[in-house]
Amino acid sequence: ILRILVQHAGKVLTHQFLLKQVWGDSTDVQYLRVYVRQLRQKIEKTPDQPRYITTETGVGYRLREVD
Repeated sequence: ILRILVQHAGKVLTHQFLLKQVWGDSTDVQYLRVYVRQLRQKIEKTPDQPRYITTETGVGYRLREVD
């Protein structure tokens, strides 16, 4: 997931795009939410207020480009 977010930094990636890239066609968006939460716990100073991996409500996730 992180590799894909880095490759597309700054762009909103839909849930469906991420799911297909990581797991193929057969999985639930809940898996994605769990793994994104775990990534945030590893890389965010305050995971509940993410600075790097942001949620685009109803759409997907974005890895913010940092200067």
